[in-house]
Amino acid sequence: MYALIRPILFLFSAEQAHHLGVFIARVLAPFSSILRPLLLPNCKRLEQDLLGGRWAHPIGLAAGLDKDGRAAAGFAGFGFGAIEIGTITAHGQPGNPKPRLFRVRADHAIINRFGFNNPGCQAAQKTLSRYNLPCPLGGNIGKSKITPNEEALADYCQSVAALGPHVDYLVINVSSPNTPGLRDLQQLDALRPLITGVQSAIAQLERPVPLALKVAPDLADDDLHAIADLAVETQLDALIATNTTIARTGLSLSHSAIDAIGAGGLSGAPLQVRARTVTELLARRLERRVPLISVGGIDSGEEAYRRIRLGACAVQIYSAIIYQGPLLAVRIARELDRSLQRDGLSHIGEAIGLDL
Repeated sequence: MYALIRPILFLFSAEQAHHLGVFIARVLAPFSSILRPLLLPNCKRLEQDLLGGRWAHPIGLAAGLDKDGRAAAGFAGFGFGAIEIGTITAHGQPGNPKPRLFRVRADHAIINRFGFNNPGCQAAQKTLSRYNLPCPLGGNIGKSKITPNEEALADYCQSVAALGPHVDYLVINVSSPNTPGLRDLQQLDALRPLITGVQSAIAQLERPVPLALKVAPDLADDDLHAIADLAVETQLDALIATNTTIARTGLSLSHSAIDAIGAGGLSGAPLQVRARTVTELLARRLERRVPLISVGGIDSGEEAYRRIRLGACAVQIYSAIIYQGPLLAVRIARELDRSLQRDGLSHIGEAIGLDL
C-alpha cells in the first residue's frame, strides 16, 4: 500500500511531506485503539520493561518525527514499541530557515537542519496532558537556541518540570548538530553537571521518571568510552546511540550536490555502519550496567537483530519510515521474532550482546 502512496508524497517537498505524514497520524489518532491490537505481533518473546514502561517489542519511534507530541496517539496506532517525541525546548522557536529537510533518495537517507523547531515545553505540556498512550512515551529535551551554554541546565530543568509529569522517560539531547554550540555540552566538564542537575530536577517531580542521554556518532572512540563511564557513574537509565551525523560518508551524491544541500545532520542507510560500530563500542564498555538503545540506519528485522546481538536492548527508527512506510516497526518486530525462533531463543533478552 505505501509503495503506491510514496510517489505521491514525494511530489511534495520533504518538509511538506513530513507535515502531511504527521497530519495523517493525527487524523488517525481516534482509531489507534482499534489499529494497534490488529497490527502488533502477539509474541511474549519480544516484550520487555525498559525506561519506565512495558515495550510490546523493542522497536521504538525515534525523536524528530513527532516534534511536539501532537501526533503521538496516532503513531501509537501504527504499533511502535515506544514513542519518543521532540526535541522540545524550554522556549518555543521556529527553527532554522527553510529549506531545511532534504531527501537523498538513491541512498535512502535524509539530511535535516530543522534546528529544534517546536512550540516550547509549556505548549507541549498541554498537548501531552491529554494522552494516556498504550505504549511508553519519551520526551526528548534540548537547549533553546537563545539560551547560552552556561545557562543550559536551567533551560533543561524547565522542560523537565513541564514534560516530566506526562511522559514515561526523558532524554537529554546534547548531540544534535543543528543548534550552534549544543554539541559542546558533550564535553565531560559540561556534561556531568548537566546530567546530575537534570536528575535533581527529576527527583523533585511527584513521579520521578527514568533519564537517558542521546549521543552523537561523530565523537572519537575515547570520548564515547568516557561518556559510557559517565553514564555508569551517574547511574543513567539508558544511553541512546546515535543522533544524526555531520559526516557525508557513503552518499552517492556528487560533491557539488552535497555542497548545494549544505549543513545538517545525515540519517538513514549511510549512518548504518557507524551507528553499528558505536553500538558495539558502547555496549562493550557498559557491560550491561546501563541499557543501550541503538538508532541510525535500522531498516529491517535483520539489522535490528544485529544491533541487539551487539548489545542494544532496543532500537529506534525514523528515516527508514520515510522510504518504507509507517508500518515498518511492526514488520521489523515480526522479522525479529522469526530470527529469535530460528536461533532457538525464547526471549529477546537472551539475544542482547550475543555477538560481543
